[in-house]
Amino acid sequence: MIKNRKTSIIILTYNNLVYNNKCVDSIRKYTKENTYEIIVVDNNSTDGTREWLREQNDIKSILNDENLGFPKGCNIGIAAAGKENDILLLNNDTLVTPRWMDNLKACLYSDEKIGATASITNNCSNYQSVSVPYIDVKDMIPFAEENNISNPNKWEEKVRLVAFCMLIRRDVLNKIGLMDERFSPGNFEDDDFCMRIIEAGYKMMLCNDSFIHHFGSSSFSKDYTKFSNVLSTNRKKLEDKWGFNSNVGSTLKFDVIQRIDEPKEKKLNILEFDCGLGATLLKLKYMYPNSMIYGIETNDCIARLGGKVLELMTDDFEQNYNMKFKEDKSNYFDYIILGNRLQQSKDPWTLLSEIKKFLKPGGYVIATIPNVMHHSVIKGLLSGSFMYNGNSILNRSDNKFFTLPDISQIFNECGYINPFIFHYYTELTLEDDKLLNNICSIVGEDMKGFFLSYEYVAKFQKSL
Repeated sequence: MIKNRKTSIIILTYNNLVYNNKCVDSIRKYTKENTYEIIVVDNNSTDGTREWLREQNDIKSILNDENLGFPKGCNIGIAAAGKENDILLLNNDTLVTPRWMDNLKACLYSDEKIGATASITNNCSNYQSVSVPYIDVKDMIPFAEENNISNPNKWEEKVRLVAFCMLIRRDVLNKIGLMDERFSPGNFEDDDFCMRIIEAGYKMMLCNDSFIHHFGSSSFSKDYTKFSNVLSTNRKKLEDKWGFNSNVGSTLKFDVIQRIDEPKEKKLNILEFDCGLGATLLKLKYMYPNSMIYGIETNDCIARLGGKVLELMTDDFEQNYNMKFKEDKSNYFDYIILGNRLQQSKDPWTLLSEIKKFLKPGGYVIATIPNVMHHSVIKGLLSGSFMYNGNSILNRSDNKFFTLPDISQIFNECGYINPFIFHYYTELTLEDDKLLNNICSIVGEDMKGFFLSYEYVAKFQKSL
C-alpha cells in the first residue's frame, strides 16, 4: 500500500460555472499541495465553463463535444489520470473543507481490505448527510474544522456509497474496472460500482470525520420526467445485472435500530433475518463496536454479496429450525431481528418458539408487523378489494395477518415477556377520518386507535 500516492480528483461539469469555480477554489485552499491533480471533464457546457477551464493552468481539462453523461464522463477522466494515482470522484456542486482529503486517505489506508471511502455532507441520500448548524455556507468552515478531526471511531462501514465524493484506491479500481456505461446518462452506476467493490472482497467506509458541503443541484432535476424515466430504466438494468433491487438490499431499518438501546461498549450478539447486504447490521456494529453481527439471507443473489460483508446463513431457518454458522450459536444472541418474517411464516407460533432457543436469557426478539386493521386495508375491504397494490401496507409474500391484540397474544403464547409494542402512524385525510368516525359509531369510539397504526414494531424478551 502506498499511503502517499497522489490523488486524481475527477470533476464532471455541465454548465453551473459559479459552482465549478467555487468547488475548484475550495480544493486549492483546503487540499495539500502536490498531493493531487484536478481533472475536469466538461460535457459540452454553454455558459462560459469551457472558456474558464482554458484559463486554469492547474486543471487538466477534457472538453467533450456532447453530453456523455456521468459514467462515461468519469471513465474519460480516469483514463486521463496518472496511472498510479488513486481516484476521487467529486460533484462540481460541492465545497471541500479543511482536512477533508487527509481524513479520507487515513481511513482508506488503515486497512488493506478497504477499497473506497466517502465524506459526509449536508445534502445526500443513503444516510450520508448530517444536520448542520449553519444556514449560510460562509459559516460552514468552523463546523467543518471541529468535525474534521481524524478519528477511527467515526469510520462507518457501508454496503454502498454515493459517488458525490468517493475516494477509490487505485489497485481496487484496476481489479474491478471502470464505471459501467450501460447506466448512462447516470443513476445506479455508483450502486453497481459498490457491488463490484464488495464482490472483489473489499469494504467501503463512510468517514464521519470528513465533512464537505453539497449544494445538491442536479442537471436532471430541471426535467423531472426525463429524470424519472432514466431512474426507472437504470433501476431495471441494475436488477437484471445483479438479480435484486439495490435499494431493498441496502435499506437501513431505523424502526428496528431505534428499538435497541444499550451501553455503547456492551458486547452484543445480533442476528437479523432477511438481512439483505447487511446495512442495518453494519449500522448496529457502528453504534456498538464490540458487537458481533450475523445474518440469514435466503435470496441467493443477495447472499452472494452479503456473505462477503458478514457471516451469513443461507438456509431457510424454518426448514429445520437450526442455525448453521461457523460456531455453535445455541442460546447465543442478545437480539434476534425477525423483521417481516413473522407474517411471512407459515407457522409463526413455531417460529417464535424455535428462535427463543437461540436467545440468551433476557435476550430480545424484534419484529416489524403491518397492522391488518389499518384504515387503508379496511377501506379496501369495504370497497371489495384485498389485493396487494403498490400503496398497500401488506405484501404479496404475507401468509399471516395480525392486529394489535393478536401480536400480544402470539408472543404471550410462545412464552415471551416484557412486551414493548411501538406504533407508527401517518396523517389522516379528512375523508379517512370521516370513514373511521362512521366505523367507530358502530364498533365503539375506543376502537379508533386500532385503525391508525400502519406498522407495529414488537419487542419481546425471553425470560431470565
